[in-house]
Parts: sequence; C-alpha cells; structure tokens
Amino acid sequence: MGELVLVPTPIGNLEDITLRAINTLKNADLILAEDTRVTKKLLNHLQIQKNVQSFHIHNEHKVLNNVVNQINLNTVTVLVSDAGTPAISDPGFLLVRACIENNIKTSCLPGPTAFVPALVASGFPCDRFAFEGFLPHKKGRQTKLKQIAEEDRTVILYESPHRLLKTLEQIIEFMGETKKVCVVREISKIYEEFKRGTALDVKNYYVLNPPKGEIVLIIEGKS
Repeated sequence: MGELVLVPTPIGNLEDITLRAINTLKNADLILAEDTRVTKKLLNHLQIQKNVQSFHIHNEHKVLNNVVNQINLNTVTVLVSDAGTPAISDPGFLLVRACIENNIKTSCLPGPTAFVPALVASGFPCDRFAFEGFLPHKKGRQTKLKQIAEEDRTVILYESPHRLLKTLEQIIEFMGETKKVCVVREISKIYEEFKRGTALDVKNYYVLNPPKGEIVLIIEGKS
C-alpha cells in the first residue's frame, strides 16, 4: 500500500522550504506537480532528480483513478502545487479524498501558505478569520461580496493583478470607501509589498501603480 504526502513549496524565496520537505522530495518515488516546469526548477535548485508527472486543475478529474492506482504501486508519492500548500485554491482536494476513500495513508507537511503571513502582518485581528480564496468571476460574485460586507471576522481573499482594481471598487460599493483593507503582493520575494489603508486610498494607489504578481487581499471585519 502506497502513501500520499502533500508537500508545501516556497511561495517566493526558494529558501522557504523545510528540511523535512526536502528529504520527502528526495525519497519520493513519484512527484505530482501542478506545472512540471515550475517544480523542476525547484528540484534543480535542490539538486533532486525525480520522476515528475502533471496533475493540475484541467486534468485532475480525467487522471484521478489512474493516479490513485499509481500511488498504490509506489511507496511514497508526493503532491506539490506551483507555490504554497497543495489544495489551498490549488488542485489536491479530489486526490486527497480519493486516497482516503481507498484507505491510502495521506498526510500533509507544514509549510508555506500565502495567506498566513499576509494575515499576520496585515495588522487586522488574527484570532478569527474567514478564508474565501478567489471570488467568483461572474455568477455569485455580488452575493459573495454582500456576505463579506456583513462578516465580523477578518476576511482573506486571493486576487489576480488584473482584477484587483475591480475588487477594490466593489468593496467600496458594498462596504464603503472607508473600509480598511491590506493588499499584500509578492510575499517573500524581492518586491514584497504591504499596502494598508481605506479601500479608496488603496484603490487610488493602484490606479497610479498598476499591481503585478501574486496578491492576497485582507479585509477588516465589520465592527
């Protein structure tokens, strides 16, 4: 019987990986990767040569049964995403569930996740929070924003650079221009940025400074 281990990978700085994660990658029979090119760059940096197979959002339903069979044939199979902890707004949940249903030992190592350092350094309360991942692009988007407007916990969103301004404008529309937010870009990378302030001030800043890179958006809970 094989084993599936979810291994978090660096979200920016390649030094942000644990010794245990490195040893697990070294000892894996197979590595399932969201993007094999991205994972091979990390493996080359760590001087690890392994069999890497594609497992991403566009093929996970199609290859799921075959992958479960492969895991059973191997001793240790590792699942990684491009950055951070697998299954957090990335592929992984379906595979974890299938492995559990097939009585395959499944575990996840502790490690990098973008929203944790963003939340902790935002200045907003961390004792209670709601992680919402990415907002719906169209259907259900306004409904979700209205729900967030009534949320008394700190709310965490993932956002893309080309949709950030639209989201900030909608926060102003549904929650008011004085709603406090924190935009966190490029965590642990050379251009890491925390922009804190009212939704209006932060929106105006990014009108003049078009955002780039990976973004976590933190919204203060309703008083």
